[in-house]
Amino acid sequence: MLDFDIVVTDGRWFDGTGAASARRTIGIRDGIVAAVSAGPLPIGPDTEVIDAAGKWVLPGFVDVHTHYDAEMLIKPALSESLRHGVTTVVVGNCSLSTVLASNADCADLFSRVEAVPRDAVRDALDKHRTWSDPTEYVKALDELPLGPNVAAFLGHSDLRTHVLGLGRAVTRDTEPTTAEIEQMTALLDAAIDAGFLGLSSMTNKLDKIDGQRYRSRSLPSTYTRGREVRALNKVLRKRGRVLQSAPTVSLKPNIAKFFLASAGIGRARLRTSLLSAADSKAYPPLVWFMLYAAPLLNRFARTDFRWQHLPVPFTVYADGIDLVVFEEFGAGAAALHLKDHVERNELLRSEPYRRWFRKQYDNKFTPRIWHRNFFDAEIVACPDESVVGKSIGQVGADRGLHPVDAYLDMVVEYGPALRWRTTIANDRPRYLDKLAASPGVQMGFGDAGAHLRNMSFYNFPLRLLERVLRAQESGKPFLSIERAVHRLTGELADWYRIDAGHLREGSRADLVVIDPAGLDDAVHQLHEAALPEFGLDRMVNRNDRAVVATVVNGRRVFGAGEVVPGIGADWGTGRFLRAGHDNSAPLAQEAR
Repeated sequence: MLDFDIVVTDGRWFDGTGAASARRTIGIRDGIVAAVSAGPLPIGPDTEVIDAAGKWVLPGFVDVHTHYDAEMLIKPALSESLRHGVTTVVVGNCSLSTVLASNADCADLFSRVEAVPRDAVRDALDKHRTWSDPTEYVKALDELPLGPNVAAFLGHSDLRTHVLGLGRAVTRDTEPTTAEIEQMTALLDAAIDAGFLGLSSMTNKLDKIDGQRYRSRSLPSTYTRGREVRALNKVLRKRGRVLQSAPTVSLKPNIAKFFLASAGIGRARLRTSLLSAADSKAYPPLVWFMLYAAPLLNRFARTDFRWQHLPVPFTVYADGIDLVVFEEFGAGAAALHLKDHVERNELLRSEPYRRWFRKQYDNKFTPRIWHRNFFDAEIVACPDESVVGKSIGQVGADRGLHPVDAYLDMVVEYGPALRWRTTIANDRPRYLDKLAASPGVQMGFGDAGAHLRNMSFYNFPLRLLERVLRAQESGKPFLSIERAVHRLTGELADWYRIDAGHLREGSRADLVVIDPAGLDDAVHQLHEAALPEFGLDRMVNRNDRAVVATVVNGRRVFGAGEVVPGIGADWGTGRFLRAGHDNSAPLAQEAR
């Protein structure tokens, strides 16, 4: 019998289905789980042994909402995910992919929305792009020395821009011709043939374009009309693929249209995943809609609908005024429209502008994501150390100023050296637990690879497991550990139909070994690490006591607090995962 490449000894094994865990030893050969044994397995002279005694052995985590599209071209190891046990990532979310549109157009679409430097995105595409269609894109990814596996959506804004041109794609009176719609559907069909998950879109108009040509117009997919939507949804429904999107946050919400599109009454259901299930500070009662709408619709309207949910407090950081939530109201968007800081500061000083900002800040009846309360915004760094630790609202009270005036004064004086944070959603543990257990939500929306200075949720699976473990220890469980693991692995892989998320004989050998003793307060702490390719320090997570080892396709890629040298440069383990894999097939052999 051939020796195993890796043997993971004597750990608490979770298979990713939610079934009871058990003490097992795992044998890996040729990238496949070859044995799951209740007893010891033979160790050959070249077998790598990972001691998992007292540890948990799980399928690698699946992160269904990332924006690694540019980063993976220049840093394909994607080590910030590997170090937290993520072995599969999904790119192309929120209508943003880099498959079809020109490099300049892709950079304009991607960079402001996802708070990634535009020049870095453009440079990555200029240096590394070798593709012009979905099939060539898949081939290019397969040739990268990837760390994790990658699956992908085709972005609707990318698709629309390619077919219509960016100018027409962001013009309200543009109506695509029948031929242009047929070209879009043909390209979506081709992407599905190549293994894409489906189509990602965006209807929320707060996401704005970068660059100079069409700066501050909303993303192209937000200009789409019914005929185009129906044609693309018809392809997804026929092919059994996924629509990922986000509803509008406005006085004219369009969420009912997504529910109707997903419904399978008299036709095939459309699998739909929307942003986002959250316990909003702006609208606390909305949590009940998030909890019960999807389960009821899935049961009685035959929808196949899921909310994406980030199972941690949604805390964001800002340098000065650079934060995407300001895009949701006119005064904030006007400031972000100006790239030149001298010109921007001139605007922020003007009294008419301040009156406009104060009016929109004080208006509690307009739809919003940000709660617009500067008393709930803590200053974490500033050249004036006397304000650090205070809320922006308190600084205003101390100075006898409206909170908006205190804030704008500090932005003008200190610019991005004023760093502050606020929690937008998921601040109430009770409802956070309810959302994590709801069958109408799926774990996601970590935004890995985006908002590099604003937030860091690379390790959200570990943060969920830490909460589950603490709840069990306190005698108030809201999920079993097995169910939590399932939610982070097999449940996602099965719904998206990709070969991931399971750890059974015959499965792809993607796994993470976790030390439960390392699931402590460290998983909730934030750090910064240099990202010279993008010219900044980004927010990251560091909880290396929690992750003992990460294995992708049968090869260890992380352990002892370090990514294995050479990955992403000299070698890689990840592959492009083509949608359509059926993880529900019965096992050929039960674990011994």
